[in-house]
Order: sequence, then structure tokens, then C-alpha cells
Amino acid sequence: MKAAIEPQAPQAPQAPQAPQAPPVPSATEINSADSLALKPHALEGLQEQIDIWERIRRGFAMPDLDNDLVRNREQWYASRPDYMLRMTERSRPYLFHIVEELERRKMPMELALLPFIESAFNPQAVSSAKAAGMWQFMPATGKFFDLKQNLFRDERRDVLESTRAALDYLQKLYTMFGDWHLALAAYNWGQGSVGRALARNKALGKPLTYSDLRMPNETRFYVPKLQAVKNIVAQPEAFNTVLPLIQNHPFFKSVAIERDIDVAMAAKLANVSLEDFKALNPAMNRPVILAAGTPHILLPWDNATVFETNLQTQADRKLSSWTAWQAPRTMRAEEVAGKVGISVDQLRKINGIPARMLVKAGSTLLVPRQGKLDNDVTEHLADNGHLLLAPELALRKIRVKALTGDTLKRLATRHGVSAANIADWNRLKPDAKLSNGQILSIYVPAKAPRQAAKSSPRRAAAKRGNVPAKTAARAAQTSTKR
Repeated sequence: MKAAIEPQAPQAPQAPQAPQAPPVPSATEINSADSLALKPHALEGLQEQIDIWERIRRGFAMPDLDNDLVRNREQWYASRPDYMLRMTERSRPYLFHIVEELERRKMPMELALLPFIESAFNPQAVSSAKAAGMWQFMPATGKFFDLKQNLFRDERRDVLESTRAALDYLQKLYTMFGDWHLALAAYNWGQGSVGRALARNKALGKPLTYSDLRMPNETRFYVPKLQAVKNIVAQPEAFNTVLPLIQNHPFFKSVAIERDIDVAMAAKLANVSLEDFKALNPAMNRPVILAAGTPHILLPWDNATVFETNLQTQADRKLSSWTAWQAPRTMRAEEVAGKVGISVDQLRKINGIPARMLVKAGSTLLVPRQGKLDNDVTEHLADNGHLLLAPELALRKIRVKALTGDTLKRLATRHGVSAANIADWNRLKPDAKLSNGQILSIYVPAKAPRQAAKSSPRRAAAKRGNVPAKTAARAAQTSTKR
């Protein structure tokens, strides 16, 4: 996985303001169905009221790396206090959940710091290699670990799902290599690359440790970066660094969603800003949350109850302005817009359709809820909706005469178009029978204009009438012979 380049890493919106620290949740609250599930030892930590940094320090378990690369990265981070503060503030909504998961799995707490290296704790970060989210999953790796990526959501950015997948992956790599430094190298560089590097060292009789492998610079600096951040968190005063107070209690709560709801509506009912809502629910690709695909949302702890109370007052009201529609055939955006009652500019913007692109048959589009299109999106579309585009070709209209025995399918095959389009162009039913001599309109790709032949100066002069044409022709032949 590609780590985001630190100073140039895409910056997320500032982390949501922490809700007022609630009293330590009771055992009843913590064990309720819609609350975070905590382990008994986590309850003890809550009662102790230590901040999250102290809890992280107590869980450090990896062997330390001590070399010049670590010193280099310590200096880099320590000399950028503003960057460190932005990173640590951005981690505020997510750290408690990650720490809980690591403790539950009995994994080293250093891994709670890994998103600092991967994305600077920016769940919207996307690398040049298309790795996305706080844990920077590549598309294929994300799919392997069951992170859904479709028109409506990208779970590589989802706080809960991406954390689950990242820790699954790291556990798998540790089981494979038996060493956390090698596991981290494989997380960054790929398990196959690390395996080949180990095999090469073994064949040459060299040590099989992280520091002794030949690897790209990005991977060589990867563990030293994590070690440097670990050292700063362990002793911030030694590096003139101030870590913001992040209390040791849940920041967010998971709330069930049973009906499709606009993102803006959900934020309004929860009484949180749209920016803060998106920071906790960054997987949403569209302005609507589909209950069939995303049955839960995350809200700041205090706002979850506000949302549930306000939601009850909306029982008889429509919560979503949007639904999904599938293109029955390949269509121009203007044609789609006319069918679903939306301006073409809005259709392009809401669905990310560039200019001069066709919407291919079977594509799923987000469209306004109205008329027959007024239902919540089905689970199948919520999980499998996709948009396929093709370049829009310039078309010209021709008129053809149907012969005896011709059908829409035969004409479509003959002219390289679809039978559905011929039926639509001529306002016919898809199974319409054609009569001998019936005239139909068909749109076929326009032929590209012939490229003008390059003219020599003498030919150009002849065209202007300054040189006799025969003289120009003879000169051209002479030039060719040379």
C-alpha cells in the first residue's frame, strides 16, 4: 500500500469538534445493542480516566528500531509542530475505536499510529497509485478483504470497515512472516516483494531482518517513520511536542438506518455540521445514504440520541430526495436527463458523467425521487450499482427501407447498432413487425473527414495560380525522386 507523502498529503477537513466528555458509560449502556462493544479490561481503562495517549503507550509491544533513519524521521516530525498538531487533532474521532480493536485482538498498540504514516489520519486521502482511506487500501486489496467499492460507497474510507480490514491484513502478514517489522514492510511493499527479498538474502547467506533487506526507499523509511512517531508519542517533551488531550472514551456511536436518507438530512437531524458528519462517514460517494447498503451511520456520542429522537418525528416524511435508476440501453446524458426529470448539468454533476460520454446499458444512476421512481434503493443495486461510460461518437441520420423478412434485430446487425435503439428512434415497440418498404431512421457513426494532404509550397502556389499546374506537378515528381 502506498503511504501518503507527508507534507503534500491531501488534507482532510479539520476533525469534528469532540463532544463534551460524557460520564463514563455504565455497563448497561456499553452492552446495549446499539453501543460500542467494549472488553472488560477496557472498562477498567475508562474508569481510570487516563487519556488515549497513555493507553497507547501502555500497549507498545514491538521491538524498537534504532538507526540513523529513525533519527532522521524524528527530526523531520519534531521540526514540524504545526503538521504534528494537525495530524493528531485529525486522529481524535478515530483513535479510541482503533485502540479498542487492537486490544481486543491483542495486537501491538504501535499499529494505532500507522494511519499517521499512511494518510496522516485523513480518511479521504487518495494516493497517486489510487490507494484510498485512512489505511490506504489499493482497490484490489480492498476487494480481497471484503471492502465494497461501488457507485454509492467506498468502504476503503469507512472508519469501521477499513480498520477491520487493515487489522485482518496485518494479522495475516504477521502470521506469514513472524516479525512485525517484516509484516509492516509487506503492508507497504507487498507480501510477494518481501518474500522475494527474504529468499534473495537467504540464498546469499545474509540476515533475514527488515534492516538487511534490499527494498525501495519508501519501504526503507516506512518502519523508521512509525518508530519515530512512536518515540515522540512515548516522550513528547523530549521532542518539544505537545499532544492534544484525547480522552479515553468513545467518540462516536453507531446508529441504525432503516430508510434511505439524504446525507444533509442525517446531519441536520443529528445537529452536526455536514463537514463533521462526513468526517465520521467518509465512505459515502453520493449525497444519499442507502439503508440497504449502509444500515448504520456513525455520529458523535452525544448527537446519536439527538438524531434518534429527531428521526422519530419524521416517521411519515420522505427522508431521501434520490433513488437509483438503471439505463435500459446505451444513451446520451441529455436523453437520460429527459427521462428522469432532471437537468443534464445536474445529472452529470451528481453522477460524475463527463462531457461527450455515453451512459452504457445497465448503468446505475442517481436520479430524483418522483412519480414511479419513488422507492428506496434495493439491496442488489445498493451493493452492485456501477456506472459504465463510453465515448460519445458523432452520429448521422440515415433512412433505410425494410425488405421482406427484415426485423429490428436484422437491421441492427446490418448497421452496427442495437435493436432497442432502432425501436426508440422510430417510436416502435421492441418486438414490432416491419412491413416491406417501411422507411426507418437509423443513426450511425459519422465518417471522419479526410485529412487534407500536405501541400508543398510550389503546390500551394499553383493552387493560388502563381505557378502553372503542370510545372508544379513536374516539380513534385522531381522532389519525390530525390
